[in-house]
Amino acid sequence: MSSPRILIVGAGVAGPAFAYLLARHGFRPTVVEQARELRSGGTAIVVKGPAVPVAEKMGIMPRLRELATRATSMSLLDTAGRRILRVPLTSERSPSVELTRSDLSAVLHDVARNDAEFLFGDTITRLDQNESGVEVTFRRAAPRRFDLVIGADGIHSAVRGLVFGPEQRFTTDLGMFGATVPLPPDAIDHPHEMVMMTAPGRMLAVHPSRETPQAIFTFRGPRVHGYDRHDVALQKRILAEAYAGVGWRAPELVDVFQQHPAPHFDPLINVRLHNWARGRVALLGDASSATALFGDGSSLALVGAYTLATALAAHPRDHARAFRAYEAKHRREVASRQRRVGLIATLMVPRTHRGLAVRNAVGRAVGRLTQTAMSDTPDGIPR
Repeated sequence: MSSPRILIVGAGVAGPAFAYLLARHGFRPTVVEQARELRSGGTAIVVKGPAVPVAEKMGIMPRLRELATRATSMSLLDTAGRRILRVPLTSERSPSVELTRSDLSAVLHDVARNDAEFLFGDTITRLDQNESGVEVTFRRAAPRRFDLVIGADGIHSAVRGLVFGPEQRFTTDLGMFGATVPLPPDAIDHPHEMVMMTAPGRMLAVHPSRETPQAIFTFRGPRVHGYDRHDVALQKRILAEAYAGVGWRAPELVDVFQQHPAPHFDPLINVRLHNWARGRVALLGDASSATALFGDGSSLALVGAYTLATALAAHPRDHARAFRAYEAKHRREVASRQRRVGLIATLMVPRTHRGLAVRNAVGRAVGRLTQTAMSDTPDGIPR
């Protein structure tokens, strides 16, 4: 008896990781991606925690380490550009690795492409499921029938919209925005240091990345009436107004954002659903459980892909049982991170001058302790 035919929607991180892991269990999945090719650039992410053993089982950790970003330390600045604290980001004892999201996606696609069918430049427009399968209508390709469909297509998931309902039913607006824009190589002063400045309600960072430095904006603000995530001119106006009057390098970096034809910009939201599966359709990665601000999305995607692939391999003819096993186990990984969103937001982007002063005072104390710990160790790495 042949393996179930599985369609994966999305070729970011969760999609190709899941495709590769399914292939190791004898499946031959199909992956559809609306972009015409793998996306380039992207912000830095960290493969850490339970994602590390998954990446090791996949045999990709050596390649990920080769593609690691250049950042080895992080400096926190006040609004005048004075350093508050500097901490190491790497350690010989730490198994985690920081790289760009696009590099991680490329590695995952590379290991999966020989055992999975990839359809770029297309997407789904309709899903009709019954007891025996799912009829899938594509924007360009001819309709096809699959046994299962997995939505790994991100926060604005088309699969979730078609099967579970409108996005606003499952998202929590954090009252914050995140934006990034690539910078020229000479825009960084320290090639191995991430530099972050915070003002009340606003954070601005410069990250050296690996090849292309990035400016990262995170700021508080109400959702704009009539906001359209495809309206780049509106996004540029929102960001310019948010950083007006902010010191340090804000005017320069905002100007780079204004001049770029397609910078990244999105409201920061969490995604929560009571159930990640409906019939023969299930959600994976940010489509099911986006956790803004943690930088954990890619790690959670790897762990979720492994958990779902393992469950389907254990129950290849009982998708309902497999989906329940996947959700019961992986939801625990997600829940603790989503509960801490408010605390992380307060630490990253304090709302007021008082809150910023308290955070900076704590930062200075932590910096002194870190320096003491580094001076007490032979290699300068705090234990």
